[in-house]
Amino acid sequence: MHRDFAIVMDQGSSSSRAVLMDASGKIYCRAQNKISPSYPIPGRAEYDAEKLYQSQYSSLKEVLNALPAGKKNPILGIASQRSTIVLWSATDGRPLCPVMSWQDGRAAEIISRMPLSHSQTHSLTGLYKTPYYSASKIAWAIENIASVREAAEKGTLRAGPVPSYIIWRLSGGKIFACDPSMAQRTLLMNIRKAKWEDKLLSAFEIKKNWLPEILPSSGYYGKIIAEGREMPVTSMLGDQQAAMAGLAINDEGKGAINYGTGAFLLVNAGSKPLKIKGLLDSYGWKISGTRKHTYFSELLVNSAGSVMEWLRSRFGMFENIEEADELCRLSKQRIFCLPVIGGLAAPYWDFEVSTCFCGLNASSCKADIVRSAAEGIALMIADGLERIRQKGIKVEELKASGGLSKMNYLMQFQADITGASISVTDEPETTALGAGKMAFIGSGMLPKFMPLKNKVFLPRLQEDKRQKLLLQWRDFVKHCRSGSKIIKNQSI
Repeated sequence: MHRDFAIVMDQGSSSSRAVLMDASGKIYCRAQNKISPSYPIPGRAEYDAEKLYQSQYSSLKEVLNALPAGKKNPILGIASQRSTIVLWSATDGRPLCPVMSWQDGRAAEIISRMPLSHSQTHSLTGLYKTPYYSASKIAWAIENIASVREAAEKGTLRAGPVPSYIIWRLSGGKIFACDPSMAQRTLLMNIRKAKWEDKLLSAFEIKKNWLPEILPSSGYYGKIIAEGREMPVTSMLGDQQAAMAGLAINDEGKGAINYGTGAFLLVNAGSKPLKIKGLLDSYGWKISGTRKHTYFSELLVNSAGSVMEWLRSRFGMFENIEEADELCRLSKQRIFCLPVIGGLAAPYWDFEVSTCFCGLNASSCKADIVRSAAEGIALMIADGLERIRQKGIKVEELKASGGLSKMNYLMQFQADITGASISVTDEPETTALGAGKMAFIGSGMLPKFMPLKNKVFLPRLQEDKRQKLLLQWRDFVKHCRSGSKIIKNQSI
């Protein structure tokens, strides 16, 4: 099955991308179509399933047309946002309801009814009980949407993450599968066995035959046809796991931060989950033909790019990331900001807390506010990293990628507050490169990707000052959480 080229479909929260590369990691073509969820009422975030699929197909078509003349049909890999769920009919592929985004919190009441505790859920899945994972969304749809309930009763309901739906459509319904990194985000997979867990299926009243088959992240899934070309699918990963593969975070203790809509710190935990209170044990990947499972300790910051976009679009504080970076450098005073649009995730898991600022005075300006939001992102990441280090994992370097990694001020502060060097790649396609690397491996090749170029930021803050700032930060977070509860209980 050796092929010269791979195409990766990278289906994210804000765009559907496709990238054409060869076995050295050289990129020949990339295409992008923007998408965005709608927010019909507070707490809901949805996509139109058909528009989502067509945006991804349009990107795929564009890079297929750029394939060099005379070359064989390429292999195909896919990386995707992880906890977004699609519900469709097995009979005709018709979407049964809007696609519920990972940001959607409508199933909060259902997740609260789940009979398993936080600790039981974490032990089984590596995750915590939150409405942002897919299982409670599936249960909510069965309870509240007639077409979904009818399909469930008839046995024709299909529920899967976005890449499962896209590959199902492209294969004419012949491939219904996902990899463990995607399956985990349903909150229905046993993290150690990489299989659907009966206790969880029972707790949410979900049937196994509604769900995709779990296959290795790198390996043969089957064939799809697009634009008259037949292509074998040989990899599927969650977007964060794909980014880790693209950044070559292959060894225990190595870690990286991906700054996107949210920010994700992942540290390679080796072949067993670390079980750190408040952090996620995330399934990394599995390569077909091997017995090894790779795991990561993961910290999720819900608001990274989204909080900067909030300051830009809602308050007009800057026009682009470069201007935001300059404002951070112009700031003359530190104020604290807890940027939690979408809730406070790891390690606190508090979805009632509001975005808070502290320290504003008569001389404060927009530069101080922008700086505080950027530093708030970095402080949340540092808070989680300290817990990993307390487990005896030495993390001295972190690689960084994603949109906000272009902010030099943020990268330097991230180095200062973590005490680790931050190595920033200028390659925007780390997610696609990781899924492409896995696609080549899944086809039986050992690709030799070119090393990425990096800009390195070394920590400059003294250790005692770093620890003092972290203690002040934790005290601030504590007061934000208690204060938010008081505000929430007030009426106008």
